[in-house]
Amino acid sequence: MQVIKVFSSAFESNSTIPRKYTCDGENINPSLEFANIPEEAESLVLIMDDPDSPMNPFTHWIVWNIEPVAKIEEDSIPGIEGMNNFRKIGYGGPCPSSDTHRYYFRVYVLDRKLELKAGAGRKELENEMIGHIIAEGELMGKYGKT
Repeated sequence: MQVIKVFSSAFESNSTIPRKYTCDGENINPSLEFANIPEEAESLVLIMDDPDSPMNPFTHWIVWNIEPVAKIEEDSIPGIEGMNNFRKIGYGGPCPSSDTHRYYFRVYVLDRKLELKAGAGRKELENEMIGHIIAEGELMGKYGKT
């Protein structure tokens, strides 16, 4: 499995996600950048989740059929969005009830586009991805109530 690099100009890997991107701030997605996307990539999938939630994992954002580009802009809808665990379609920023949680932005490179309707859930998405992942990478940031 090839590994792609996932990074953000908004925060360093393993560091604190700025308040702006959380439920305590503007609740918009941070920009994300990618390196080493394979040439045969047809689409990207992004899954953002929190493994430290009691609802492990708590899904904050799922997006598919993202063009295999090097960057997702801040506060954007880069592809087709699905249902998160806030029961909303789109991005839901970090919002831990207590303690500091880890948030993973996982990016999967697929060899095809997916035939999923907007608003689909994470299980449906993961089922569609089986056998089509050619590379993946992740960025982890942390956020806690101050």
